[in-house]
Amino acid sequence: MNKLTAKEEEIMGFFWEKGPLFVRQLLEFYKEPRPHFNTLSTIVRGLEEKGFLSHTSYGNTYQYYAVVSADDFKRRTLKGIISKYFNNSYLSVVSSLVKEEKISVDELKQLIDEVEKPGRDANPANHPEN
Repeated sequence: MNKLTAKEEEIMGFFWEKGPLFVRQLLEFYKEPRPHFNTLSTIVRGLEEKGFLSHTSYGNTYQYYAVVSADDFKRRTLKGIISKYFNNSYLSVVSSLVKEEKISVDELKQLIDEVEKPGRDANPANHPEN
């Protein structure tokens, strides 16, 4: 999956939250000074080229909609971070969170309980959502 710039991710957030939109509608979500219509249009077309959006034609105008879900984007982004910064080691990620005190012992126990639930394979590689 292609990476998104901060502005692209912001715009995708509108599509994930609001559903199908015309570029003109995107302008309404910004406070003054609003970005120029052509700027937003260029970014939206770029998102379509990257495979994040598609469109329905209404005469000379397009209504765009997300073809990548927010959850799918989050999962793939997280996998990329774990791959790039933690050598594909989920254990290293959790260890780092524990060392930085970003996850409590109670939260860690809750995570272990979740993994140990009956019918759940503890190996993250065996789960398609990972």
